[in-house]
Amino acid sequence: MKDMELMNQVKSWILEAGEFVKAELKKGFSVEEKSGRSDIVTSVDKATEKLLTEKIRKHYPKDHIIGEEGLGDQVKSTVGRLWVIDPIDGTMNFVKQGENFCIMIGIFDEGQPVLGFIYDVMADRFLFGGVNVGVFCNDKKINSVENQTLGDGVTATNRFMFANNIHGTKDICLESVATRILGCAGLDFINVILGKQCAYLSNLAPWDYAAGIALAKPLGLKYSNLTSDGYDILGERSYFVVATPSAYQSIKERIF
Repeated sequence: MKDMELMNQVKSWILEAGEFVKAELKKGFSVEEKSGRSDIVTSVDKATEKLLTEKIRKHYPKDHIIGEEGLGDQVKSTVGRLWVIDPIDGTMNFVKQGENFCIMIGIFDEGQPVLGFIYDVMADRFLFGGVNVGVFCNDKKINSVENQTLGDGVTATNRFMFANNIHGTKDICLESVATRILGCAGLDFINVILGKQCAYLSNLAPWDYAAGIALAKPLGLKYSNLTSDGYDILGERSYFVVATPSAYQSIKERIF
């Protein structure tokens, strides 16, 4: 299946999942702690991952899946096609605000990002695309992103990294004109891709950045672990950055 056909198929699945999530938000749901009170999962996270995983396995049984809530496979190799799912990115926002969360899927082929999908459910804002099809926001093509400097742009990060100045994050952010903490990687990737932020630095798992880098790559945005020039899609959580080329260079020069 060509990328455009696959993209349209996955879009329809995610829109269906979005309707399911909105319905569950109204009905009510259960919440459990994972590693602590700030790290939670809901019954909707699990059900949404199940919905998406079942669709992938039905249509593409030979493909591999990584999902945040553990319904995927034990993937040890990037050979073939890999789907990386975050059923609700920004679960705390989902629970406490009822908005500012995303459904995300990244699709990789032989370890390379080929398609990404970030759906801001409550705002009905959908970014999707990839290296062979272009990048779109609600069907409007994004042709380029302004190469903002760190000094002229808005940055985003997470509370822990900023408060503790991890790898100089606080110092870096204070060089920008403003800093935001949204609690949702998907929204921050959207903001960088739409040119509303020059950089996003956070502690991310592969499902937090898989969709985003598939969208960032064709637009010439830069991304990697903070302490290296690459990333490991099968690896553990790591300090990560996505930024304009100019801001990325400035950030890398300041990492400690």
